[in-house]
Amino acid sequence: MNTRYLPDPESMKMLSTEELRDYFLVEEIFDAGLIQLLYVELDRAIVGSAVPLKDSLKLESNKQTMAADYFCERRELGILNIGASGKVIVDGQTYEMANLDGLYVGRGSKQIEFYSDNSGEPAEYYLLSYPAHAAYPTQHIKRSEVSKTELGTSQQANQRVIEKYIHVDGVKSAQLVMGVTHLKEGNVWNTFPPHTHQRRTEIYFYFNLPDDELVFHFCGQPSETRHIVIRNKQAVISPSWSIHSGVGSSSYAFIWGMGGENQAFDDMDAVNVNLID
Repeated sequence: MNTRYLPDPESMKMLSTEELRDYFLVEEIFDAGLIQLLYVELDRAIVGSAVPLKDSLKLESNKQTMAADYFCERRELGILNIGASGKVIVDGQTYEMANLDGLYVGRGSKQIEFYSDNSGEPAEYYLLSYPAHAAYPTQHIKRSEVSKTELGTSQQANQRVIEKYIHVDGVKSAQLVMGVTHLKEGNVWNTFPPHTHQRRTEIYFYFNLPDDELVFHFCGQPSETRHIVIRNKQAVISPSWSIHSGVGSSSYAFIWGMGGENQAFDDMDAVNVNLID
């Protein structure tokens, strides 16, 4: 498990493109047959993946980083399968994971194992974890049962469907909020007009983006914006003081995950577009 430390807003203004990517972009997440994890000092998030092939993969604690006997000793975990079908076993309970099914794993869960139904077409589990001050039950989240909201207009090229997996009106958690946004065909803008989350931090994971397409993800303070070029299956870290908005060369989807002071989905500080530079 690697550790990532982030610059403050003033330092961000002086970063080169390469430095900006090194700090905020998580470029390589999925690796066949392995669990990959990155510890981010921002709200102590852990982001990563599990891609089991013939053999299962077991999620274990990194004692040097976490000082825990097992991964969820003091943490909660959100899992979303963006690959083919598989299953996750948590303390002996099996959860069948179809494409875009999710799983919330509560604090105190000791054994977490990942499986693919077919190693030739493996499951690809995206993982996001935050510290948890309370224990909530582990719950399977079928995509067919998640809350869906349609937003945007074709005139603004931002028609999209927001699917909420872990939130206050659905699967309960200590602080993790997690879901997926799917842009409709022909639409390319997400989260515009932009906003910040003064009380929370967020991680975006972009996927379902063709290999020869890209997303320009905008970040930074509203008065000092920058952009990062994102490819398929890459994530970007968004501090509380940064906007997070993007435009793609084609439609795409992204997993959003937040942790911080509260779990209200609409707790956001809107940015006046006339003040963006």
